[in-house]
Amino acid sequence: MSLDISQRDEQDRDFAEIALLIEHAHEIALCAHTAPDGDALGSALGLSRAIMKRWPDKVVVNLLADSAEIPAIYRFLPGSESFVHAAGYGGTPDLFICIDLSAPSRLADAEQICLRAPRKAVFDHHPIASVFWDAGVARSNAAAAGVIVEEFIEYLGVELDTEMATSLLCAIVTDTGRFQYQNADAEAFFVTAKLVEAGASPSDVALAVYQSDRLLYLHLEAKVMGRISTFAEGKIAYSYATLADIEDSGVDVNECDGLVDVVRRVAGAEVVLFLKQISPTQVRGNLRAKIDWDISAIAREMGGGGHKAASGFTFDGDIDEALSAVLPKIRVLVDSGKTA
Repeated sequence: MSLDISQRDEQDRDFAEIALLIEHAHEIALCAHTAPDGDALGSALGLSRAIMKRWPDKVVVNLLADSAEIPAIYRFLPGSESFVHAAGYGGTPDLFICIDLSAPSRLADAEQICLRAPRKAVFDHHPIASVFWDAGVARSNAAAAGVIVEEFIEYLGVELDTEMATSLLCAIVTDTGRFQYQNADAEAFFVTAKLVEAGASPSDVALAVYQSDRLLYLHLEAKVMGRISTFAEGKIAYSYATLADIEDSGVDVNECDGLVDVVRRVAGAEVVLFLKQISPTQVRGNLRAKIDWDISAIAREMGGGGHKAASGFTFDGDIDEALSAVLPKIRVLVDSGKTA
């Protein structure tokens, strides 16, 4: 496992502080980052169910940071229908728990709810810029927020049920890219084994997330695949989907996050980029490193962030402008020869 005894003791102390905040709160709101992925949604659902199981008298609300609906591939998760859009939530929770993020600015519509809550907690595995919470675990060496949440549930002494286990398995499977990314470590496999033992089905998760693409999506994927370009002796690969591509395909923009993995398949590519245009004046970028490059610094320069091997950003402009801004930065990194 990734944690030695001293690290485990430190995490347990942090868990104790979080548990105390939950104990003293009546209404608790949980929220992940805007445009939530499988880790964000699965971790929130697993944690909220555990809190309600351990403290049945609590009022627990799962919030969505923005107005978009949950992506279709995640609607199989137990309790997914319980999410409430933050813009429609008018309360002030006693405790606000951030899931899979440690920067309030990524909470979109939920940021003001977080700011007005008297107590805040965090479960995250991204690098942090500053601490704004009263208690939390922000551990960048965890493969997924779902890993930390499972360990918190174990700390509480709450028995995992199938629903919790399924949500957390989805969290870990998606953030490790089906255990293909560099973050798929022993701790992730150890936690996953416990989730499967508790009733989670890897085949069910795979079927819902990776084997249920609509034909319209596959046609869009083919278009993105046909646009893949490489340079720097094939070490950099990129592709994109325009707003017209997405609208003409009939695919929701939130379904497109997995398209970066199409680019990631290119043999010899070390850094890959996928851009999707989400409005006439805005583009979202996904960066992935297939070897030990740290691409998070590039994402931060572009106004985003993330992990060394998986990061993202939002760019104000069109596809051509985004490519012109980010590709030179990737080239400088690759030409430097300085891996993480």
